[in-house]
Amino acid sequence: MGIANVSSAWLGVCQYANKTQRNSTAKAGSTGFLSAVSAKQAERTERTSLENMWKLRFPGAYYHVMDGSKISQAAWNRNDFPFEKFFSDNVDESILDWQPSGAEPSDFDSKVITRRSSVAGQKAIIVHPALEEKMKNNPELAEKVMQNLENWIAEYPAEPGCSYLIELDENGEIAKFCVTGPLRITHSVTETGREKVDQLHEEYEKIAEENALKRKLQQQIIEKEYFEHKAAVETAFHAYENVVEAVR
Repeated sequence: MGIANVSSAWLGVCQYANKTQRNSTAKAGSTGFLSAVSAKQAERTERTSLENMWKLRFPGAYYHVMDGSKISQAAWNRNDFPFEKFFSDNVDESILDWQPSGAEPSDFDSKVITRRSSVAGQKAIIVHPALEEKMKNNPELAEKVMQNLENWIAEYPAEPGCSYLIELDENGEIAKFCVTGPLRITHSVTETGREKVDQLHEEYEKIAEENALKRKLQQQIIEKEYFEHKAAVETAFHAYENVVEAVR
């Protein structure tokens, strides 16, 4: 082989080696970049998880992933529903099947007051498992849910020292809540309950209007009878005067 051919062959080997090295470097760089991006996304997802944001915003707050929809509205709204159990790190899921066993105690029952006082100032949320799954790779959704929770708590007309138990549905909306204060427990109202309240309100307004109309009619009748009586008295008096005048 001539010197020219050897040089040409060597040049080809060098070009191949350089190309292979560039491809390897580019591949390694690409893999490193993707790994860095993936790690960054994982870090953000972890940092912006609803649980982390919730506990960071409200230190000492509790976070439970459970299907709270299994708790009926009727059971949830009772004064003897053991809501205080959610203010703990560990909650037995048997609470989802809780049923009352007797008459509902009043707001002023000593046991109800004691249970209310035991969780004063604390906060807990029940997160639907489907929502938790949706938020795993969707930090934007978690941030939106957290913002809604903050706004709701800030705007709810509660007194200082109240505790909050909030149940989130699979879409991140507040399905039920229980706000407890020193003197009372405020529960959520279902759509059916709102319809009943609105219906009763309309009925009361209708009754009030009917009563007002009745009072107005009664007043008109009284006034009519009064003026008729007055007219009759005046007529009788004039007749009497005429008789007296005639006698004179």
